[in-house]
Amino acid sequence: MAENQKNLCAMIPAELHSRVRAAQEQAGLTLGAYMTRLLTDYYERGAEKMEKGMRTMAFQMPQEMFDRLKKLLEQESLRTGKKVSQKEFVLGLIQRALDEAEQEAGHGADLG
Repeated sequence: MAENQKNLCAMIPAELHSRVRAAQEQAGLTLGAYMTRLLTDYYERGAEKMEKGMRTMAFQMPQEMFDRLKKLLEQESLRTGKKVSQKEFVLGLIQRALDEAEQEAGHGADLG
């Protein structure tokens, strides 16, 4: 074992092990090199994706609603001439709802 390297051993489900080994073989890397790449991607590149002060929000929705959303996004993209992403669309909805709620709360405080 090379200097400045440590062994990492862990039990994982057999199905996951098979998937990892198949992907490792397809990549043409040794297991050590492949696991180093996976872990580096997770810890270094994953950190770059998550901007400081940002949080991830994930949820599931019914297939019918998802299909309707995709259709709407396609229509909006055609209408505006630029691709409208799911993220952009959902963030816009949330921003409008927050603005409206804060505006209503502000008006209620003035009357009370």
